[in-house]
Amino acid sequence: MSDTRAEPGAGGPPEQEVARVAVTPEAAAVIRSLRAANGPLMFHQSGGCCDGSAPMCYPAKEFRVGQRDVFLGEVEGCPVYIGGAQFEVWQHTHLTLDVVPGRGAGFSLEAPLGVRFLTRSRVFTDEEYERMKTQPPPRRGPPE
Repeated sequence: MSDTRAEPGAGGPPEQEVARVAVTPEAAAVIRSLRAANGPLMFHQSGGCCDGSAPMCYPAKEFRVGQRDVFLGEVEGCPVYIGGAQFEVWQHTHLTLDVVPGRGAGFSLEAPLGVRFLTRSRVFTDEEYERMKTQPPPRRGPPE
C-alpha cells in the first residue's frame, strides 16, 4: 500500500506517525491513470450524498474543502479528506482506498472506466491508538 507514513500494524517505532489512510496497489494504478489524464487530484470521503459513503475522486481544484473537513493524509500524492461529522464517527478507523469493477452513482472521476473506488476499514489496534494519542490532531479545513 502506498503512504508516506508508517503503515498501520507494521510494528514500527513508537515515534512513527500512524497513517489514517492507505491505498491498495489496484487503486493506486487507477489513481495514476486518472492523474495522467486529469492533472492533480483529491479525494473526499463522502458522507452519504450521491454514492452513500464512497470515496469521491475529483480534480484538485474542482472540490471546495470545507472548514470542518478533516485531512486524513495522502495516497499517491493526492490529499484525502473526510467530512467533519463523519470523522467523529470514524476517527478510530484506518481507511484503505480500493477499487472494484462496477459503476458508482456519484460524480467521481473513475466512473467512465467501469470501476469505482470504495473504502475498506478496520479499527486501529490498541498499539496504534496509544501512538495516536501522542500525535497532533488531524488538520481541519482547506490547505493553507
